[in-house]
Amino acid sequence: MPDSELNITPEEYMVFCMSRLVEDGEIVAQGLATPLVAAAYLLARYTHAPNLYFASAIGQGVCRHPAPLGLTRVESLWLDRSLTNIGFIRAVADVLPVLKPKEFFRPGQVDAVGNFNNIAFGQDYRTPRMRMPGTGGIPDVTTVSHDVYLYVPRHSRVTFVEKLDFLSGLGYHPERRYGQGPRYLVTDLGLFDYAHGRMRLVSYHPGSSVEQIRAKTGFQLEVTPDVQPTPPPPASELRLLREEIDPLGIRNLESLGGAARRELLQHIIAIESSQ
Repeated sequence: MPDSELNITPEEYMVFCMSRLVEDGEIVAQGLATPLVAAAYLLARYTHAPNLYFASAIGQGVCRHPAPLGLTRVESLWLDRSLTNIGFIRAVADVLPVLKPKEFFRPGQVDAVGNFNNIAFGQDYRTPRMRMPGTGGIPDVTTVSHDVYLYVPRHSRVTFVEKLDFLSGLGYHPERRYGQGPRYLVTDLGLFDYAHGRMRLVSYHPGSSVEQIRAKTGFQLEVTPDVQPTPPPPASELRLLREEIDPLGIRNLESLGGAARRELLQHIIAIESSQ
């Protein structure tokens, strides 16, 4: 089927970009509510990276066999598959600094050198404009890991800012001896790297453009000299994602809001409850 007839969505381009950043034999870490990342890990596992190990935030466990995408039973699925469960304190203090798994974080704000904020919007911590989920283990991980990756489902000036309101994840700081900042960032508009310690556009997804991405970024954006459209995934991998890995479209929950998100949630829960 021609690429033009595949109707690949921005969310699907994100999944395929993140999947390509996973290498066989790695330990990959997954957060609590990150279906785009989970879909990418599963796609990698079932294509080019069959020997992954999974570190799940659910139960702070390590799994050889990943849980499928789901909502109503996802906790029991991960716990049933775990080789061991170690608890949050031990995971942050002992395991993460040693294993240094690859992990994708979703920042609420991110600046040009990859510092990011998951704490709150607004300068006053006690009365912010909006409070975000919090740091979790992000400050610990970004001080020791050399394999930090970021993803943003809705690329806008709200997220890509000149100056953060709060700092929870470390970017590039040449004067410091800990942390090396993120390596790549994936959004619904394109793929970016930090090859020179600053966010740089590598490829733009079909339907977006360099000009559009610059307009939606709140700081001066570097662009690779050979920037090109993001290559579409093979039809076989698109079928695998849509029909086997995520037939319910759980990956779309991260980009939807309001009534559309609520409707999809109700649809997914109804189908899972009937199975």
